Amino acid sequence: MAQDFALSGLSNNSRLSFPLTRTDGTVMTTVGEAATFFAGLTLEQRDKGHWTIAIRMLNNALKEPTYLRTATMSLQTALVLEGMLASPSPLDSH
Repeated sequence: MAQDFALSGLSNNSRLSFPLTRTDGTVMTTVGEAATFFAGLTLEQRDKGHWTIAIRMLNNALKEPTYLRTATMSLQTALVLEGMLASPSPLDSH
């Protein structure tokens, strides 16, 4: 997934539908950052249903860019389920 998918309408530099801040303080804002994050998951993590869905949805978005919002929401859900999503600040306005 770390390749550039510009021909399909999305590339590594394409923005996710909204930024996702992890508990370690890193912010994922692009398709490439999400793909790199997925590549770093352990096999045990990848076998969990929520990660499988999130990875599949990003893959679908690479083929059909209209799925990007769903892919971003799937990644957000997986991060929440793993306790890896930072709580949004009340001042954040997405």
